[in-house]
Amino acid sequence: MGLFDRLSSLIKSNLNDLISSAEDPEKMLNQIIVDMRNQLAKAKQQVAAAIADEKRLKDQADSEFKLSDDWERRAMMAVQQGRDDLAKQALMRQQEHLEHAQSLAMTWETHRHETEALKQSLRDLNDKIEEAKRKKNLLLARQRRAEAQQRISSTMSGLSDKSAFEAFNRMEEKISQNERQLTAAREIEEEFTGDKLSSEFKQLERHAGGASADLQLSALKERMGMLSAGSSAPSKQLPAGAKTEAEAAAAPAESKPTGEAELIAEIEGLRGEGPRN
Repeated sequence: MGLFDRLSSLIKSNLNDLISSAEDPEKMLNQIIVDMRNQLAKAKQQVAAAIADEKRLKDQADSEFKLSDDWERRAMMAVQQGRDDLAKQALMRQQEHLEHAQSLAMTWETHRHETEALKQSLRDLNDKIEEAKRKKNLLLARQRRAEAQQRISSTMSGLSDKSAFEAFNRMEEKISQNERQLTAAREIEEEFTGDKLSSEFKQLERHAGGASADLQLSALKERMGMLSAGSSAPSKQLPAGAKTEAEAAAAPAESKPTGEAELIAEIEGLRGEGPRN
């Protein structure tokens, strides 16, 4: 089993354990990302060690090739000096180093391909982790939407209960009662603390009410035969507030309006006095 096969099996095992015991999706996904990052860090260390081994094999192969070249040069030097015996021994050493170098070179080439595959797997693992991070955000967004929908459904099901609507109706009635009390208090406040213009208009309304009472008194006397219809000629209009001498002499001193009980007593007392001349 290769390095990344073991990592894949370990990650899948951890994911299955997390999914089986998951209560909070966000915590679970964050833990998965953390585990994957930890595995990526370990994989980087192992790939780095493989790269170091590959470089060491390359250096050893290069060193053996160099020694092979050195012994070949020595053999040539021995031939030039007429020492064929030394030249043969040098060529034998040169062949040994060459064969060793070629063996190391083949091993290094195989290791190099494996190292390149490991580096590509490491890049793929890193890309998958980045993809998992992006997917985590999408999954969390979907989870939040699902939770929001569940809360809305629970709220709507709760509102379908009759008691909830009755509570709303009671509250509406209470608020309406408070509004009516505030309106009444405002009317009372305006009645007693209104501005000057409002007071003047109210005074005019009271004078108009007095004039209406005079007209009603005249109509009553006419029905009782005490005043012939059309006998009272309209008097000459006087300036506002002016009175004739007779009215001034006959008019009693102005007093405040009597109460209802006092008015009834005064009218009952008139029965014994008879009509005034």
